[in-house]
Amino acid sequence: MTNLQPSRRGLLAGLGATGAAALLSGCVTSSSSAKSPSTGPVTLQSNLSAPQAKAAMEDLAAAYAKKGTGRVSLNTVAAETFRTQLPTYLTSANPPDVYTWYPGSVADAYARKDLLLGLDDVWASSPDLKRYSKALNSLCTAGSGKKVFVPSTYYWWGMFYRKSNFAKWGVREPRTWDEFLDLCDTLKSKGVAPIGLGAGGNTAWVASAWFDYLDIRINGAGYHRELLAGKHRFDDPEVRRVFDRWQEVLPYFDPDGTAVAFQDATTALLNGRSGMMLIGTFFADAAPKDALDDIDFFRFPVIDPKVPLAEEAPTDGYFASARSGRTRQVDELMKYLATAEAQEIYIKGSSGTVLPCHPDAKDAGTPLVKKGRAHIESAAELTQFFNRDSSDALQPTADTALTKFIAQPKSVGSILTDWQRDAAKIWSA
Repeated sequence: MTNLQPSRRGLLAGLGATGAAALLSGCVTSSSSAKSPSTGPVTLQSNLSAPQAKAAMEDLAAAYAKKGTGRVSLNTVAAETFRTQLPTYLTSANPPDVYTWYPGSVADAYARKDLLLGLDDVWASSPDLKRYSKALNSLCTAGSGKKVFVPSTYYWWGMFYRKSNFAKWGVREPRTWDEFLDLCDTLKSKGVAPIGLGAGGNTAWVASAWFDYLDIRINGAGYHRELLAGKHRFDDPEVRRVFDRWQEVLPYFDPDGTAVAFQDATTALLNGRSGMMLIGTFFADAAPKDALDDIDFFRFPVIDPKVPLAEEAPTDGYFASARSGRTRQVDELMKYLATAEAQEIYIKGSSGTVLPCHPDAKDAGTPLVKKGRAHIESAAELTQFFNRDSSDALQPTADTALTKFIAQPKSVGSILTDWQRDAAKIWSA
C-alpha cells in the first residue's frame, strides 16, 4: 500500500486534521448497488465507551432525531471488544449500519474486502464535506476513487501531566531527551513513578505510542510509515536503535505499566502516583471534568534535531457496512455527522479535548485545546498511530513484541526477530 503524505501546510489548510493520507486500494460497494433501503432506525455501533464520550454520542443521537430526517439506534461497545469484533460485525449477514472507527490504512483492510459502503453521493451532495481539506478528501478516498469514510474529529498525543503536581514537585517541562531523563531522575528521587503506561489488560496497544514516537524522532516519519507498510524489517539496525534508546528510559516506567489499563494509569497520574504519561487526549474522557483545567502536556522530547519534527494526530469518524439495507438513511446520517453542529455537540458532551474536522466548527477553546492545536500545526509531518498507519491486523504483533520487551529488555534481539516473522505473515496475507 502506498501512503501519500501531504505537506504540513497543505494538510492544515482549513483544517489540519490528518497524518499520512493513505491511498486505499481495492473495490468498495457503492451505495447505489447495496441492498434496497428498509425501514427502521440506522444502527450505529460505537466504540466510544468512556462515560463522557458515551454521553456525548447519546446527545448526538438525540439531536439527530430532533431533526426529523431519521433516527439512530446507538449501540455502545467496550472499545477493545469493538476492535476485535469489527471484522465479525462487517461480515455478518445482518451487520450494524454505521461504525465509529478510523480512515486511512485501517479502512483499507476492509475496503479491499468489499465490506465498506461507498459514500460518493454523501460527499457530492453535502455542502459541508465539499469544504473539507484536500488531505481529508485523500484520507477518506479508496484507491478506486470512491469515498468510504466521513471524518469528524482529530486529536493529538503528548506527554500529559498534572500542573499542580509538577508545581508541587518543583519540576518543569523538558525539551530535550537529556532534560527528559533528568526530570525522570528527579521524580524518582521523590518517590514518584516518573512514567505511567497503561498497557495492561485490553489496552496493550498504548505501548505502541512509545515505539511510534521513538521511531519518528530517531528515523523520521517517512521511514516509520515505510516500516509499517512492510518496506523495512523490524529486525533492521534502524529499529534496534529505537529499542536501545527506549532501554535508557525503561527504569523510570511504573512497574505496573503492563498490568493496568490506561484508565487505571490515568487515575494514578491524577493522584500523583505517577508523574506523566504518553497518551492521546481521549484519556481525558476517563478523568473527572473538574480535573481537566489542571491537565497539561509537553511535546515528546526531541532526540535528533536533524530529524524533521513529526507528531501523532489521529483522525476519527465513521464508515458504513456495504451490506446495510438502509443506504438512504445511512447517507442522511453521514451528512449530519459531517456538520459543524454535530461535531460541536460531541465536543460539548465529551471531555472537549478533540478538535473538529469541519472548518467552521468551534472547539472547546480551553488553554489545553489551544495549545494542542498549536502543537499539531507546528509539526513538519503528522502520523496517525501504529495500527492506523498500518492495519488493525498488524497491531497485535506490536502488542506482543512491545509488552515482552518491557518485561524482558535484554531479549530485544529475539523479540525483534519474532516480530518480523509475525509481521511478515500479515503483510503477505
